[in-house]
Amino acid sequence: MNHREPHPDLYGVPYSTEAFNGMPFRPLGRSGLRVPRIGLGTWKFGLPETGDGARTGEKAAFEIMDRAVELGVTLWDTANRYNNASGNSERVIGRWLRRNADRRRDVIIATKVRGGMDGLTPNHGGLSRGNILDSVAACLERLETDRIDLLYFHNSDDAVPPEESLSAVEDLVRQGAVRYFGVSNFTAEGLERYQRLEADFGVRCRIVVLQNQFDILHGEYEKHAGALAVAVRTGVSYVAWAPLAGGLLSDRYLDPAKAGPGDRLFDEGVLAKATGEKVLARLRRLAEIARASGLELSQLALAYMLTLPGMGPAIPAASSVKQLESNAAAGKVQLSEDQRAAVAGALA
Repeated sequence: MNHREPHPDLYGVPYSTEAFNGMPFRPLGRSGLRVPRIGLGTWKFGLPETGDGARTGEKAAFEIMDRAVELGVTLWDTANRYNNASGNSERVIGRWLRRNADRRRDVIIATKVRGGMDGLTPNHGGLSRGNILDSVAACLERLETDRIDLLYFHNSDDAVPPEESLSAVEDLVRQGAVRYFGVSNFTAEGLERYQRLEADFGVRCRIVVLQNQFDILHGEYEKHAGALAVAVRTGVSYVAWAPLAGGLLSDRYLDPAKAGPGDRLFDEGVLAKATGEKVLARLRRLAEIARASGLELSQLALAYMLTLPGMGPAIPAASSVKQLESNAAAGKVQLSEDQRAAVAGALA
């Protein structure tokens, strides 16, 4: 019989549902799953040498993931289509899991399916039963694991009855391939439509999380306006993607003239559009509050967002260990009422 010794890090450490390695945890929606206040977005992870468009290669990604566990940043968010539908973000995570099998229980893996992937036929995309089952099987293979802790639909699919899509998830949950379920890039109406059907499929595939675009400068993406309110009303955790507005909510863009190659907004050719005078004025007011609070601008932005009703964990990306450490520190910040009021005033 195989005998596994307890992980040495656990000796003398009391069990807690409130924190891990110093990172505070919170429930995900109304589920029993608890997640760190700060997670890790891995859309930048991949194999740049293959031409997949990734910004962070395997060696740097491994260093980030190693440090993430040490910091309690154990919710890792990916998708099958990241980096030009290569699947390489999942592959890099899978290779880390293979080398760190004893840490699998510590890490919460979230991935997404929906977009065209793993083939070219009309059945290689969408939320049909067949594509969901095939996509999850491919995700598990790339991730080198036997289950997905949190599966998202990456977008809605009006061409497929939601009953068909939800029944596929229900089967995956029964099989143990998926543990929790969420949706991403859904409108308020789309979320409500799925929720009306949940009772027909039992609690196993109940939506516990909605992941949509949101940052404190711009709020919700216009097309998805109102989805946050639905999440708050129905007890669904709202997870913001691009919580730092592509890096705009960081000190590097306070003077746009100093931005250059290597800065994401500069590289994507959207710097001028993103840094209008009104936006810069808000950023500079926020930066003053951050400095007075002993924080970086990005840390203030994340900490404030985590106080908003309905907000689940933040999942900023990190392309270096230093950036990860800065983001993780924001998860431990508790803003006072005066600080929150000052931020709200700066955003007005």
